[in-house]
Amino acid sequence: MKKHGILNSHISKVLSDLGHTDYIVVADAGLPIPEGVTKIDLALKLGVPSFQDVVDVIAADMVIEKVTLAEEIKQGNEEALQYISRTFAGEQSENSQTAAIEFCSHEQFKELTRHAKVVIRTGENKPFANCILQAGVYFG
Repeated sequence: MKKHGILNSHISKVLSDLGHTDYIVVADAGLPIPEGVTKIDLALKLGVPSFQDVVDVIAADMVIEKVTLAEEIKQGNEEALQYISRTFAGEQSENSQTAAIEFCSHEQFKELTRHAKVVIRTGENKPFANCILQAGVYFG
């Protein structure tokens, strides 16, 4: 049994297989999953696990160079926007790192999910709690 890191074997495998500029999606419970894209469904009930819980765990294990959000998050979910801004502004906390944050329309966001390596579905039930996490490179 693993002692540290992500215990979910499916997520761990996906992260291990990512190359530079590949991306994954962390989605709320309502985001449609495109046909042909692998879905890892973590949703247990509404709100569990939360969007923030899942992004925190992934950010601790993945080099992320860019985060893409739907423009609508600015009006529809200020809490999630502030969380992403704090987490990827490089502030000194356990899981924070510096990454570019970009926005597109929600319709464009859904189109981008077609090219994701995986969509990880959370139980989050607040609007626009979705992000695309693009892999960077670690030359430690």
